Amino acid sequence: MKKIFKVLAYLLGVIVLLVVVGAAFVNFTFPKVSPAPELTIDHSPDRVARGAYLANHVTVCVDCHSVRDFSQFSGPITEGTAGSGGDRFDQSMGLPGVFYAKNITPTGISDYTDGELFRLITTGVTNEGRPMFPLMPYSYYGKMDPEDIYDIISYIRTLQPIDKEVPDSEPDFPINIILKTIPKDGVPEKKPSETDQVAYGKYLTNAAACMECHTPIDAQGALMPGKEFEGGRGFTFPDGSVVRTANITQDKQSGIGAWTEDMFVGRFKQYLDSGYHLPKIQPGEFNSVMPWVMYAGMEESDLKAIYAYLKTISPIPNQVVKFSPPSSGE
Repeated sequence: MKKIFKVLAYLLGVIVLLVVVGAAFVNFTFPKVSPAPELTIDHSPDRVARGAYLANHVTVCVDCHSVRDFSQFSGPITEGTAGSGGDRFDQSMGLPGVFYAKNITPTGISDYTDGELFRLITTGVTNEGRPMFPLMPYSYYGKMDPEDIYDIISYIRTLQPIDKEVPDSEPDFPINIILKTIPKDGVPEKKPSETDQVAYGKYLTNAAACMECHTPIDAQGALMPGKEFEGGRGFTFPDGSVVRTANITQDKQSGIGAWTEDMFVGRFKQYLDSGYHLPKIQPGEFNSVMPWVMYAGMEESDLKAIYAYLKTISPIPNQVVKFSPPSSGE
């Protein structure tokens, strides 16, 4: 019996040693991405304007990195908080840790070179070598035309500086170790010509990370293969209610297969109508995490290109229950 216990103790010791060595190896060798490039990006009016358009209406960087007012439908940005960060994303939302959107105004990114910002946006690695949780869809941004990323960087350098300290994110174990293995170098592509509507729409759909929200995830938080764009991914509000993303495949019953181009564009543009006012939302009532007001500012031609691309997505039947109110606890 003593011999068995000795063998078990030995095996346990070996396992612990392997875990420690493995963790140390990951800590010291990852993330594996290229050094930040040497960049000096100009702030020409055209570049800043293009960056403002992308950051506010396509990639919607300003959406996550501001304070959203969810007392109104779709959580519009609270005035005076653009780029200040601070929003908390934690376990109550099904995430493996506590994560904060950083301050991306000139105050918050003052210690970043343009090259370090480029690497951060496209690989998810900070200037200190820390990996970001892919709540920020950097894997999508890594596929964008570098010129578009330069435009975004040029624009955020012009934001009104806001002096706001944001806590560091704290991923749970073992995600804090796994996280280091996720970042990789981006695979940029040249922006397609707008005359190639489907290709350009695919590019914009990637830039807007539509697939990220409109695809269900597994228990590890990874997108489920074969279910792209079928919707159903849940987002939990602080009151316990859950909103789920829509099916945007071409299924005619549960998706958008029966939508015309005008219906699709109008679904966004209605939020810019001078007669429309975002309704007030009480706790427990239906709301949306989709930043409709920001996407409403997208050019009609760009929305039409996205529609053209989505028309190529195979239909997947998936009737989504879009909203579940808070549990009564009974």
